[in-house]
Order: sequence, then C-alpha cells, then structure tokens
Amino acid sequence: MKHNFGAGPCILPQDVFKQASEAVLDFNGLSILEVSHRHKDFVAVMDEALDLVKKALNVPEGYSVAYLQGGATLGFTIAALNMMRENKKAGYLNTGTWASGAIKEAKKVGVNVNVLASSEDKGFTYIPKGYDIPNDLDYFHYTSNNTIYGTQFHETPKTSLPLICDMSSDIFSKEINIGDFDLIYAGAQKNLGPAGATLYIVKDEILGKSTSPFLPTYLDLKQHVDKESMLNTPPVFSVYVAMLNLKHLIANGGVKAKEIENNAKAALLYNEIDANPLFFGTVEKEDRSKMNVTFKLHDESLSEHFDKYWKEAGIVGLPGHRSVGGYRASLYNALPLSSVQVLVDVMKEFGIKHG
Repeated sequence: MKHNFGAGPCILPQDVFKQASEAVLDFNGLSILEVSHRHKDFVAVMDEALDLVKKALNVPEGYSVAYLQGGATLGFTIAALNMMRENKKAGYLNTGTWASGAIKEAKKVGVNVNVLASSEDKGFTYIPKGYDIPNDLDYFHYTSNNTIYGTQFHETPKTSLPLICDMSSDIFSKEINIGDFDLIYAGAQKNLGPAGATLYIVKDEILGKSTSPFLPTYLDLKQHVDKESMLNTPPVFSVYVAMLNLKHLIANGGVKAKEIENNAKAALLYNEIDANPLFFGTVEKEDRSKMNVTFKLHDESLSEHFDKYWKEAGIVGLPGHRSVGGYRASLYNALPLSSVQVLVDVMKEFGIKHG
C-alpha cells in the first residue's frame, strides 16, 4: 500500500476512483470521456455537481456556483477583472508563491495593488497580523492556505470590503461561512477532484459590475453563471469525479466530520515533529497549516538515511517544494489517519536509531 502525501494532484477516496474508472468504460453506454456535454446525462451531472457544492458548504441564497477551467492561476486574473470597480485599487496579502502570483496578475490587468502586509521578510513562515485595511479599495484578496510554505489562515480576515479568497488547497477541509465572502475560487485538484476544473462561488450581486475596459467573455463570471457552467465545453471528467467525491463527502459526515478528522491528522504529525529532537517545524506554530505540514531535519546530513526509511514504508510525495527543501506532508481530505500514523512511526523509529 502506498501512502500518498503529495501536494499536487489529489488523493481521492478509493470508492471514487473505482466509480470514475467504471465510467471511463461505460457511462450509460458511452465513456464519460466521450459523452457530449450537452447530453441530458451530463447536464444532470453538472447540475448535481453544482448543487452538491451548495449542500456541502451551506452556500446561502444569493450566491452562484460555477466550474471553469484554467486553474487558480487563471482565477488570479478572473478575480481581479470581475471585482474591479471605480477606484481600480485593491488590497492583497502576500503570504507565499500563489499570493504573489495573484498580486502580479492583478497588476497586469490594471489594478493598483496595495500589498497591505507580507510575510516574505521571514521566508513566508507566518501569517501577517495587525495590518490596516484602507476603505477606498475595491476589494481585499488573500490566499487561505499556502501549500509551499505550510501556513494557513485559521480565521477569516475582518473587513467591510468585498472579500476574495483563493481556497485551492483547503476548501472542503473545514467549515467556512460563505456569507463572509464575495468571491471564492479554488482549483479542484486538492480536496475536490482531479485537475482540470476550478470552482467558483460568487455573490450574485457582484456579477456584471466590472469597470475593466478589458473583460473577455470567457473571463466574465456572469457569462458562466448565466450559462450554468456551459459557456463552452466544460472539463467533463473533472466535474464528474468532483460530483462523485462530493457525494462521498456528504455521505460520510460532510465537511464537519472531515474537519474533525483533519484536525486529528495534523495534531498527530505536529506532535511528533515537536517531540522528536531530530526534526523541527518550519513555520510559526499558531499559523501552521493543517493541509501541508512542512518540517526539516536539524542535521541535513541524515536526509539520505531518513529518505530510505520513509520510502521503504511505502510513503510517497514527502519531499518539500524545490524552492524550500526539507519535507512536506500534505494531509488532504482523502488521506487516512492510518497513513499519518505510518509516517509518525517511521519518524519515531528514525529518532530512536539516529537520536
């Protein structure tokens, strides 16, 4: 058995993999890979996939859900264009690579970006606090979880401005109040489904109000909402698997139950990191991510030996991002607690033999 701690394309429940694989061969007589997105069978899938998001996250009235393509990287641009108003100014928090990317893309489309706070001074190892938010901004943007550096917002920033969030790596991992946000976007490939689809949850009242002189049809969220995610051919397979995964999530206690399990997984691993003298966590304790646990060896000369240990235990995807090194254990929804226990046992044994 492999224990997949990889940070990129998602780990999903085995039942979902099985159902998805069966549909590749036979989805009501055709493969899900070849069925027309206009066929009633897939229209029903899309409708259910949209409705299940609302059910799983308790999306209130006055919000719409859409599945697009392009990943959160395109979401950087879509968010900036759709939220641009008369001031053409916005506030951003810079907490890592993806937040920096959002800032860069907003500037490219004409937003005067005010970086209200940044944790770059300490290698993005903490979440900024105590910053001021001017009231003349069109919107406020942040990234809820930072996969590369292992930090996470544990409270939603308080602001009277329209609030935008890139939730790619922690959506569906914990309960959130959708009503706090005007726009949420999230790549599917962490907790929702396979790469290829990007989820948008948008307050209806912000649609169609952009003042950008450049807003192509495909980048206009109102167009996608009006067309019920069928403006062009959607990512059929990714949406189908997301639908299966949402059904599985809801049938097994929903987001609330998953949050309890995710908290337990993170606590188990962080407790070992803190107790084992060979390892140390790389971010401030109060800002530690429950999705991406980053840690290093005090003595990096032991790396080759430790790598041998975890690989022999069937663990994959543990190396840290190439820009920071060390180790990163991604604890996405479908990773079982038993896999985290395997990693913890490996660390314990390694600590006994090399401590």
